[in-house]
Amino acid sequence: MSYEPKIVGFLCNWCSYAGADLAGVSRFQYPPNLRVIRVMCSGRVHPAHILEAFRNGADGVLVAGCHPPNDCHYISGNLKAKRRVAMLKKLMIQMGMDERRLRLEWVSAAEGEKFARVVTEFTNQLKEMGPASMKAMAVAEDD
Repeated sequence: MSYEPKIVGFLCNWCSYAGADLAGVSRFQYPPNLRVIRVMCSGRVHPAHILEAFRNGADGVLVAGCHPPNDCHYISGNLKAKRRVAMLKKLMIQMGMDERRLRLEWVSAAEGEKFARVVTEFTNQLKEMGPASMKAMAVAEDD
């Protein structure tokens, strides 16, 4: 049996979730590995939510939002998400995790094909990497 990665996706309601919906109604093919959590804005995704997804067995986390700088319905939420993901990637490196397991993408409501491509690329990348090791997370929790 081949390894299938578990991916948690935090998708902004206004752009990325609508892009995922467009991918579905357009019947663009992409792997079924993504479990979607719809958020009002990518800027509302707290780093603790991402770490919790990894702690609960996710092999990868996708945060998808509106294109910067001016497409965010909440003015600068996407920029906040960008800063948080950059900070979290540095933390992941310090914890011994591969920062490529966290991916930030900008997907508009009209980009269903891009959404399907991103999910496919991310799934294939995680398959090559293999299952996530949670040893680093267990060490961090014990501190």
